[in-house]
Amino acid sequence: MAMSIGPGAGPGSTEVMSEINTTPLIDVMLVLLIMLIITIPVQLHAVNLNLPQGTPPPPPKPPEVVRIDVDAAGRITWNGEPLPADQVEPRLKAQVAELPEQPEVHLHPDKRAGYDTVAAVLAAAQRVGVTRLGVTGHEQFID
Repeated sequence: MAMSIGPGAGPGSTEVMSEINTTPLIDVMLVLLIMLIITIPVQLHAVNLNLPQGTPPPPPKPPEVVRIDVDAAGRITWNGEPLPADQVEPRLKAQVAELPEQPEVHLHPDKRAGYDTVAAVLAAAQRVGVTRLGVTGHEQFID
């Protein structure tokens, strides 16, 4: 009794079998997988940290804010109180010298304010040495 294995494999056939036997490969793969599962350490759900002990530094205090408004008529206000144009520079100089840290100067010009008034305030801030200056109120220019 003869067994025929594969197509054309008869008693007088000289064809070479071109199919690979995958059974040993699967066996080796399963053995390696089991070895990997056994050797993996058990995962811990806790993370041990050595945190420093002590008191944290106090949070930084917010900077002093000076708001300078220029309205359509060219009038200047300092934090809501009217200020003559010639008093802007001395007031800025006193403010910068008084505080240990420079205040934030927020310049808020009106849409219809004259360029010369706004430029005079910016020039005064530059002469005094103000480094923290911002122009606010940009939303009014969007049309």
